[in-house]
Amino acid sequence: MLSGYRLMWVVVMFDLPVVEKVERKAATDFRNALLDMGFEMSQFSVYMRFCSSQSQVDTYCAQVEKSLPVGGKVNILQFTDKQYERIITFRGKAKQPSKKSPDQYDLF
Repeated sequence: MLSGYRLMWVVVMFDLPVVEKVERKAATDFRNALLDMGFEMSQFSVYMRFCSSQSQVDTYCAQVEKSLPVGGKVNILQFTDKQYERIITFRGKAKQPSKKSPDQYDLF
């Protein structure tokens, strides 16, 4: 059985320069690389991905590092599914229900 203490989430947060055309292209390429890796956009510069193990987290962190643009700041957060269960989300002033983790059969 998979434990919520072993299942992990990876969150990539970034601020990238977008003043020059080449910077905008680099930022777009980085976003597209995250999407190609299976991340989904949570907010404009925040992307998340569910992982089934710490080794999978390490693999995705290495792939993100290879895709980094030249400028800007990128942070990668890692936390367990149990910790993610406590997220509180609002749309406007309306509190949203908690998101359900992917089913086990979706992981493999």
